[in-house]
Amino acid sequence: RDEIDRIMPGDEIVPRAMFNATRAVTIDANPEAIWPWLVQIGFGRAGWYSYDLFDNFGRHSSTRIMPDLQHIEVGDLVPLGPGSDSGMRVYGFEPNVWLLWWERKIQRTTWAWALDPQPDGRTRLITRVRARPSWRHPTTALWLVLTELADFPMMRKCLLGIKHRAEANTPATGSLRVDVGVNAR
Repeated sequence: RDEIDRIMPGDEIVPRAMFNATRAVTIDANPEAIWPWLVQIGFGRAGWYSYDLFDNFGRHSSTRIMPDLQHIEVGDLVPLGPGSDSGMRVYGFEPNVWLLWWERKIQRTTWAWALDPQPDGRTRLITRVRARPSWRHPTTALWLVLTELADFPMMRKCLLGIKHRAEANTPATGSLRVDVGVNAR
């Protein structure tokens, strides 16, 4: 309940959201081991760590940290699908703490990620999608139906995919294994 009620980065950008979904998972790793997986996420990048057939056109999501995808800046595109401008933009971030994407043109949407360290050394990865679609856009009704149907299973699989990768790539020493090279899988 605390995670649902907590204020997340970007909540103020989409007041009175028609769609507001908060999801979370506990990961047996520290925020520094999880952050790289968030930074490289996206279509045509490391993937969505979810159902690759649906959200990455069958291309397998990366199982390695990809150094060439570890730099982000405000304004960078996070591709949600094919197309040169199909996605959300990085609105802001604090490394190893939170990351916020937004789309302001059609759906007025934010997607926040937060890394909440726990006293036992684990981390809660919390994500929140907020949207207030414009009824002036002809695809709004379809977008709402698809979001309502697809969000839970896709986000669940994405969060579990990040959990699995972060835990598998964090040896007992707490260090992070990184593959060197472009498009390492």
